[in-house]
Amino acid sequence: MTDQTSAPSLMGKQPQVPGQPGPVPVQPGRVNFFTRIALSPRLHEIFERMPLMRRVTRREGEALFDVVSGFVQSQVLLAVVEFRVLHILAGASWPLPALAERTGLPETRLAVLMQAAAALKLVKFRRGLWQLAPRGAAFITVPGLEAMVRHHPVLYRDLADPVAFLKGDTEPELAGFWPYVFGPLAQEDAGLAERYSQLMADSQRVVADDTLRMVDLRNAKRVMDVGGGTGAFLRSVAKQYPELPLTLFDLPHVLAVAERFSPKLDFAPGSFRDDPIPTGADVITLVRVLYDHPDSVVEPLLAKVHAALPPGGRLIISEAMAGGAKPDRACDVYFAFYTMAMSSGRTRSPEEIKQMLEKAGFSKVSKPRALRPFITSVIEAERG
Repeated sequence: MTDQTSAPSLMGKQPQVPGQPGPVPVQPGRVNFFTRIALSPRLHEIFERMPLMRRVTRREGEALFDVVSGFVQSQVLLAVVEFRVLHILAGASWPLPALAERTGLPETRLAVLMQAAAALKLVKFRRGLWQLAPRGAAFITVPGLEAMVRHHPVLYRDLADPVAFLKGDTEPELAGFWPYVFGPLAQEDAGLAERYSQLMADSQRVVADDTLRMVDLRNAKRVMDVGGGTGAFLRSVAKQYPELPLTLFDLPHVLAVAERFSPKLDFAPGSFRDDPIPTGADVITLVRVLYDHPDSVVEPLLAKVHAALPPGGRLIISEAMAGGAKPDRACDVYFAFYTMAMSSGRTRSPEEIKQMLEKAGFSKVSKPRALRPFITSVIEAERG
């Protein structure tokens, strides 16, 4: 990662969420009624005798076990990816012996893996043949998803001891991973750098597609992507708005390997940490930038963007965001722990970002409804 539609307004303040900066109540609150019921083993026994409540308690039990077994599910998925099971089945359906020969796994162990993959609805077994299921087909079709799973062992190792990790007693491998891949050390492992550069480019295309469905750039005069890497987001903008002038702002060594994919594209080398943001664009985008950096970097960056925009100019922020008062399963679990392991940034809720934008001088902050929050959310703000 490099140095880098109408919508309802965000009104009011959300209640303080535990674990986020802000005031902490001195006195503990009371446990609510339904939680007190769930804490009673006796009531669990009574509910098991009631048909309606039995369905509720068993559904909750299944959901709870899904949480408990989640780490095994993720490892099953990784094994499916590494043995290329889904790609093999994309070409044809296979009986277990033939599939074992192609994967190099013993039949007994492959049978366990395939059954687990079927339980996750990635594959299915019909008439003696293993087949690709629609969910498995979607998995290998979504750009970047498979590469993301292959990258997960780094994060898994960092979370192997979650207690020590949360106490800050470990040195996360992920904290040094991205500087290694994209920094000077990348020259020592060109294959690794190429692999994960492709991961970022593939996943950025999905983020770009969702972002451009939520924002309207038809009246923009020039769009500048700050911290935009080699231009994956602006490439998508250029496809949808071929006549729109574009500027890509990033570090000089990043732009040195960027492709000039449009005659409307200009390069602006610089560091948003150390340099002012160039003027001339009426729309500035920050795509997956804020959550890579601490507040000490984000707040000055937003102020620089505000100074670079003309009156009425727009800032578009696109990234996965925390749920705030309504915790989000993808962002408050996956992305929150991922950014913590990176040791540089953090996921923020829309309300937190809104407050930072207002502090920087922005007005008319709005948030379009996210199409897929686990992919990205968007916040727009205007310079008054």
